Amino acid sequence: MVRCLGGDHAAFEPLVSRYERVLFRVALRLTGEYEDARDATQNAFVKAFEQLHRYDGKRKFFSWLYRIAVNECLNLRRSRRPEQAMTDEFEGSNAQNGPFEAFAQVEARSRIDRAMAHLSFEYREVIVLRHFADLSYEEMAEAIGVPEKTVKSRLFSARQKLAGLLGIAGDVNDGAAKADRE
Repeated sequence: MVRCLGGDHAAFEPLVSRYERVLFRVALRLTGEYEDARDATQNAFVKAFEQLHRYDGKRKFFSWLYRIAVNECLNLRRSRRPEQAMTDEFEGSNAQNGPFEAFAQVEARSRIDRAMAHLSFEYREVIVLRHFADLSYEEMAEAIGVPEKTVKSRLFSARQKLAGLLGIAGDVNDGAAKADRE
């Protein structure tokens, strides 16, 4: 970033390479559409490059870039129905599994995607950041711009809501909290 801010535009390319995949995964989960996620990811990088002079070096680059990407996702989502099912067309089935296991995985992903489509944006956002982008609570708080305590509360509520939508009995947060600590 220091080189980018100093005018070395070629130094932006390694930043794109480093964050492109995780930003795309986040955008896909937030928009629910492959093409929208591609557009949001590309637009986020273009806007970040154009607005480098606005970057505050006191914050992490990913947090700043993430906020830009979220805004792009929100703009794209406004143009379609929020209940539209999400797809994972870009993910193929695991070649090591047999056809039944592959079908079960696709079916499970589809159920999760349909349930996630019914979550509020705030709940979907914390689920995606924690479970698909693998961010820590601290990183999530910085990226979203809320206190870490709020992130934990939202994540707890989001997991409960998602479990209810999926018809999972029991306290899903006990297992998730244990996994978070490991």
